[in-house]
Amino acid sequence: MRKTAPTNDRSRRHADNTDAARPGTRRRDVLRIALMALMLAPSVATAAEPLLTLPAPPFELPVLPPVSGTWTVMVGAGGEYKPDFEGANRSMLSPVPIFSIRRAGSTEQFRGPRDSASIAVIDFGDLRAGPAGKFVSSRKASSYSELNGLGDVKTTVELGGFVEYYPVDWFRTRGELRQGIGGHHGVVADLSADVIVPVIQRLTLSAGPRFTWESTKATSPYFGIDAVQAMATGLPAFDAKGGAHSVGAGAQVSYRINPQWEVHAYVEYERLLGDAAKSPLVTLRGSPNQTTVGIGASYAFDIKIR
Repeated sequence: MRKTAPTNDRSRRHADNTDAARPGTRRRDVLRIALMALMLAPSVATAAEPLLTLPAPPFELPVLPPVSGTWTVMVGAGGEYKPDFEGANRSMLSPVPIFSIRRAGSTEQFRGPRDSASIAVIDFGDLRAGPAGKFVSSRKASSYSELNGLGDVKTTVELGGFVEYYPVDWFRTRGELRQGIGGHHGVVADLSADVIVPVIQRLTLSAGPRFTWESTKATSPYFGIDAVQAMATGLPAFDAKGGAHSVGAGAQVSYRINPQWEVHAYVEYERLLGDAAKSPLVTLRGSPNQTTVGIGASYAFDIKIR
């Protein structure tokens, strides 16, 4: 596992007043200062001092570890070439945010491309748990000819929690359970497992299976077709129920540039199951085979909560 190595602060040097009086010496001093700034830049980025200090919340839950202390925050962004909408047979490029928080000093854990934004409130090294959330973009019928007449599905925020466990250092299992708010009001459960192989010191390969279960309220807005929509689209009416939603696999390669920066690339494949695969939107206008290819970069820094 990768760990962030802290570095010590360094003091600044001051130019000699006598030498500074000569133009040639002054130019040399400027060059020296510039060179020192470049040398100190990595040290500033990896300094042990937290980048931010925030006030602690007014209360803490007795069953959970205290929130106060230093936390490592990872933020980033990437791009995904994925289906236009779930069940589509065409793809487009979309932006993807990256976010996670863990206790500073704890061993940095593997992050998969399907992981929701999460905070590891409970962290025992091989067992981690905490809140998780996912943003699901709106689906506008006017954007794609296949959706004309089906109506829009609003933006959804899925909130819940995650648990992940490492039976051994090179194998991770993770489960998420989230409740939708907005475009759908159903429940979504994601299960995944990854074999993690360090190829060299900074390069890691990973791969494993995926499975998703959804309730009826999470499936119906995207795959159901009511009588009015059937008349508008020419598709047969379909009452989509929840259940096993998809199964698949994914692989990722990640490279650690330095203790703060990491870049990665991945491919994820899933096969729609149940009523999601049986929906006329998929059988007549789309495909049950869904492939996503993505790249991304993330940056880690510390914040302190008093």
